Amino acid sequence: MFGFGDSDPDPGDYEAARKRMVRSVASRVADDRVLEALESAPRHEFVSEDRRGEAYADRPLPIGDGQTISAPHMVAVMADKLALDPGENVLEIGTGCGYHAAVTAELVGPDHVYSVEYSEDLAADARETLAETGYDDVSVRVGDGADGWPERAPYDAAYLTCAAPEFPAPVVEQVRSGGRLLAPIGTGFQSLVLAEKLPDGSLARSEHGGVRFVRMR
Repeated sequence: MFGFGDSDPDPGDYEAARKRMVRSVASRVADDRVLEALESAPRHEFVSEDRRGEAYADRPLPIGDGQTISAPHMVAVMADKLALDPGENVLEIGTGCGYHAAVTAELVGPDHVYSVEYSEDLAADARETLAETGYDDVSVRVGDGADGWPERAPYDAAYLTCAAPEFPAPVVEQVRSGGRLLAPIGTGFQSLVLAEKLPDGSLARSEHGGVRFVRMR
């Protein structure tokens, strides 16, 4: 168990729980840098105080406005599939509480992460938490994720933290040739789909198992 019940753990307890969480997901990823990113990003800071005892359990948690923070193993798997390198520019669709952006920032650098959030309240809270936890160079804007963030394009990679029927065309356009896209695709059954953008603009796709995400708004 990674939860602390109703107790109020000290920082050392959080650190120990985070290390246990990382060990629990290690078999799912190939890149040790992803595990280091998960060990660095303080997930408990991105959930409400009454949920902090559950922060390092490997499950999604509610963050308000009908949205959730993804389970740690899913964040790890997505980061691993994208194979992000330092300095790559990454577009995230669905900031949520900001935790996934923080993990991405550990891999590419905070000033290379651009995140779009539909909810003004969630975006404001995410900006505040990211700043308080040392990721203040992550860029967050309010908008329709399906439109991407054209002013900061092109991107080396883009991913969705919400399910969509298909990769949004504007997001595909904003990723450079040779870049990668990753998203839960589907309306009923969802599949995690990784795609490489080919020189002609088409996508070479591969599926990586069934998933369950909240739908894009």
